Amino acid sequence: MARPMTLTEKILAAHSGRAEVSPGDIISIDLDLVMANELSAAVAITEFRKIKGATKVWDHSKIALVPSHFTPNKDIATATLSKMMRDFATEQGIEHYFEVGRGGIEHVVLPENGMVGPGETIIGGDSHTTTYGGVGAFATGVGSTDIAAAFATGEMWLRVPPTVKIVYEGALRPYASAKDLILATIGRLGVDGAIYGALEFTGPVVKELPISGRFTMANMSIEAGAKNGIFPVDAMTEAYCAAVGKKNYTVYHSDRDAEYERTVVIDCSAIEPQVAIPWLPENTKNASDLNDIEVHQAVIGTCTNGRIEDMRQAAEVLKGRKIHPQVRAIVIPGSQKVYMQCIKEGLTEIFIEAGCVVSTPTCGPCVGGHMGVLADGERCISTTNRNFRGRMGHVKSEVYLAGPYVAAASAVAGHITGPEQLGKPVAA
Repeated sequence: MARPMTLTEKILAAHSGRAEVSPGDIISIDLDLVMANELSAAVAITEFRKIKGATKVWDHSKIALVPSHFTPNKDIATATLSKMMRDFATEQGIEHYFEVGRGGIEHVVLPENGMVGPGETIIGGDSHTTTYGGVGAFATGVGSTDIAAAFATGEMWLRVPPTVKIVYEGALRPYASAKDLILATIGRLGVDGAIYGALEFTGPVVKELPISGRFTMANMSIEAGAKNGIFPVDAMTEAYCAAVGKKNYTVYHSDRDAEYERTVVIDCSAIEPQVAIPWLPENTKNASDLNDIEVHQAVIGTCTNGRIEDMRQAAEVLKGRKIHPQVRAIVIPGSQKVYMQCIKEGLTEIFIEAGCVVSTPTCGPCVGGHMGVLADGERCISTTNRNFRGRMGHVKSEVYLAGPYVAAASAVAGHITGPEQLGKPVAA
């Protein structure tokens, strides 16, 4: 009889052809999807061409190439990277190439196109590939040489991670969202609290979280050092898969007596809207305790909080209000589909009337690339996932991480604050 296994272990066992695996085992797994963006693809393509006998990718239907980080291209160098990936996609007949204007940010685009699902193994040339654990997949970011090998073989080796079980109890407070849960969790665990581990998110609060919120939390599991973050598959997951056309997947569940490295219980009733202050995502504080910190820029969107639900949260705060005169507010829908939905729902009009700029989908400001780079001494409240020194620009700029509610409210107030601390909107 196979040993009792966690959700992550079951998926890895199934994809390695084994009856069971244990933490620490070195295994080779078959992959369901390999993703790269223009940055990781450039090196991967170069290395792929060095592999003896590798002239064709292993499966042109199981590779996704998404220009996203410096797109639309900001200069000749980034245009060259994008062209390299575009040419490779044409040469290899890659089915899932998402050109600018027809895609967006990879971690929003792939799920909404039904390309990731429960029980699958997915690797990507981006650390936030962990996002896809939101629908019960094993998903992790890898280096470009691993991507090159996967292009050729459809396989990857790894060490089976131990699993840390996070149990969310209680109930969410007003304006507290999944972003606040994951920030509070990282604050509890630390940025090295789950090094090379699997974070399994469970509990009654999780069952009520929308899939968009689950993507947000899985996205930032890497900020606790985790190999992957994963959610149990339930009726909400399967409804989401049906809505985006995802079929032919296998559902796994952790065994009742599965062994976890440890279990952490978090009372959500005690969690207010959170902000992570520089220079680490673990430096979490209550937004209400940071009212004396002025901000010069707000970024709402990208791969962590760029889904339509996030856009609705920001619009709820911004409707009838104006961005502070000393603040730049940049709204970035995660994909063209989200952008179009914003237009249909009137959210784009709310953003523009408030004084925001609405950007085409891009990772630009999150990585300090373009569309929102910070100068010396500037502070940004951002719904992105990292606030390392120099992350969004000058090394003497500062990034404060928050959810859409807090980012939008702070953009209106001119300093960090939560929605409950704002006065009534002008249109009310």
